[in-house]
Amino acid sequence: MIGLLLSGGMDSVSIAWWKRPEVAITVDYGQRPAQAEITASAAACEAMGIRHEVVRADCSALGSGDMAGTAPAAVAPVPEWWPFRNQLILTLAGMAAVRIGVTHLMVGALVTDGAHADGRPEFVDAISRLMSLQEGGITVSAPAIEMDAAELVRASGIPREVLAWAHSCHVGNLACGSCRGCVKHYRTWEALGLDPY
Repeated sequence: MIGLLLSGGMDSVSIAWWKRPEVAITVDYGQRPAQAEITASAAACEAMGIRHEVVRADCSALGSGDMAGTAPAAVAPVPEWWPFRNQLILTLAGMAAVRIGVTHLMVGALVTDGAHADGRPEFVDAISRLMSLQEGGITVSAPAIEMDAAELVRASGIPREVLAWAHSCHVGNLACGSCRGCVKHYRTWEALGLDPY
């Protein structure tokens, strides 16, 4: 069974439309916009007929930066950086994936996520090797890792009305309009020649 780690943002929603996994897993790990991410993911899954699972594990005390509502750690490359975030959420999603029979888990990493060590191809390869060695033998891939957001949206063919469900804000359940997630969201719509509002 193929699954997708679905954050509810433009990238993972576009991959859901493009690759049509059997199940999507959204992780609430204590990030500030968790409820909006779950709502966006659920709406997108309903529109596509994809089973949706939610995993909750409050790790907010371990967070850093915009997504945690704290000052970024001294080693943070960008304001929304959370230590070992992708490793954490892939582990939590993998635990749920094993339970429901998923053997391959996709993630929404893009070429622009290279600003984070855990958004690079070598991280995806390493975490896939690690998870495949354990019970359940789950492998991990990032089908859009060589694309930017606009290229992914175009390649996926996702309709505007489904993409509109995406929530990209890093700081809250309502779009702030100024964090890096909101700016990327707006610029992606703009690059597509579409009015995001």
